[in-house]
Amino acid sequence: QVQLVESGGGLVQAGGSLRLSCVASGRTFNSYHMGWFRLAPGKEREFVAAISWSGRSTYYADSVKGRFTISRDNAKNTVYLQMDSLKPEDTAVYYCAADRKVLSNVLNTRYSEYDYWGQGTQVTVSS
Repeated sequence: QVQLVESGGGLVQAGGSLRLSCVASGRTFNSYHMGWFRLAPGKEREFVAAISWSGRSTYYADSVKGRFTISRDNAKNTVYLQMDSLKPEDTAVYYCAADRKVLSNVLNTRYSEYDYWGQGTQVTVSS
């Protein structure tokens, strides 16, 4: 099992930046691919970005490509989401998630493929 705790959310003006962090408990953090998802009011949970267990592979939703960067530090059991050029439509609760199927090189975009979830952190972008 792994427990995930997100932080770094807040209120920012459009065009601004935030960096989200997600710290994992346990000593097997590098046994998981990691993903970020978001949930906005009235919308379905949306895939944002994913990173392989080694950090060598990443994948982004089209809506954030070129603005967001996912990274990880396995020594610190932490995955990051750097969010730049934020837009009001990025407003949502952001969740990190862990996928234990690391024998597959596939970075999943479906939330049902992820095994563990954090509690979420609110990001609000004002216009």
